[in-house]
Amino acid sequence: MRGWVDAVLVYRHPTVLSMLFLGFSAGLPFMLVFSTLSAWLRQVGIERSTIGMLAWASLAYTFKFLWAPVVDRFALPFLDRWLGRRRSWMLVAQIAVAIGLFNASLSDPGTSIVHVALCALFIAFSSATQDIALDAWRIESAPADMQGAMAAAYQLGYRVAIMAATAGALWIAADFGWHVSYMSMAALMSVGVITTLLIKEPERRAPQESVMGEKRVVTWLQSRAHWPRPLQTAGAWFYGAVIGPVADFFGRFGLTLGLTIFAFIGTYRLTDYAMGVMTNPFYLDMGFTLKQVATIVKGYGLVMSLTGVVVGGICVAKLGRVKSLVLGSSLVMLSNIFYATFASYGEANVYGLACIISFDNLALGVHGTALVAFMSTLTSASYTATQYAVLSSLYALPGKLLMGTSGIVVDSVGYPTFFVYTALLSIPALIMLYWLARNDERKVMS
Repeated sequence: MRGWVDAVLVYRHPTVLSMLFLGFSAGLPFMLVFSTLSAWLRQVGIERSTIGMLAWASLAYTFKFLWAPVVDRFALPFLDRWLGRRRSWMLVAQIAVAIGLFNASLSDPGTSIVHVALCALFIAFSSATQDIALDAWRIESAPADMQGAMAAAYQLGYRVAIMAATAGALWIAADFGWHVSYMSMAALMSVGVITTLLIKEPERRAPQESVMGEKRVVTWLQSRAHWPRPLQTAGAWFYGAVIGPVADFFGRFGLTLGLTIFAFIGTYRLTDYAMGVMTNPFYLDMGFTLKQVATIVKGYGLVMSLTGVVVGGICVAKLGRVKSLVLGSSLVMLSNIFYATFASYGEANVYGLACIISFDNLALGVHGTALVAFMSTLTSASYTATQYAVLSSLYALPGKLLMGTSGIVVDSVGYPTFFVYTALLSIPALIMLYWLARNDERKVMS
């Protein structure tokens, strides 16, 4: 019993509490370019196939590993000395997100869909950059046994942001219009800015010596002593910042296990991404109003979402990674079956919507927390930002590529069959999880 109490009391830790607000800052822009934007576009008459393809703007989150080495290694002038490596990058990215949201608030999708798409891409790029620095701060600020609580706190803040960016934004849009709605969301990014200014820069858990001093880089330089000095310097930086993290990962886990881990992470959230972009169009096509959706999401959905992330953090601490990952995936599959059943009735039943949104938020809370905690323990202290960016990009890439076709699938087969299809997308990850649990000799999955 004491162990369960300790698992709950860890949420009082100041560092864990900070993750609530940073999670909010991370979740707000994501939903505004991924989910809420689809409601805005659908309301002004944009076709579902176009909405689905516009969601590809969020691929910036998926390819963030391409510039993660820069965030991991490059010191921003002045800000780095004032705030430190992680906080300086977080601050710059948060301000950029706010600017992007403000510009989006001035857009008119009905007359200039290209401008909306460019704003969405800029917001996604800035938000992805924030995620790189934020994830590194989270992993470096707490030991491994606290990563479950840190992941849960992050998800908790993230879910509150989802409520603000969906229910809150929809409610404001219903009363004051979409322009005021997105302008208000830009102002909410101040939560992240203030938190970043108040928290402490984490101490490095591994010596951060110059890349020129790393063994692999030294060996690489010795074999290229005839190169010009500027070329050696650039090559050494690239080798240490980009090749080093990959070599370190496979050096610790081996090729077969490492690739299987990559494949598992890449398929674990297929269901979540493939169905997520179509939920708001689904609600509107069913006949619900913006205020109905906002009220139900804000009321019932928020409680279950917060419950889900707390339960997820406790499950990781007490049940272990395998059982927590299985539980999260199973709940998400069941949630999509409920969506399919609800869609088959074809009636705008408010009570039914409340039940389905509540269960879905509970499922996503457990699902997301379990995965974040798992990935956090796979990184090396020497390459935190880069390795986590690669892992988080992997879990998003297949799903985001797939979600761009979601509108086409709905138009072809209808909502009931679409949700059955998204539920089945979780099966490959469960198969790989079973293989990892049986064949992992390094106890990665314990």
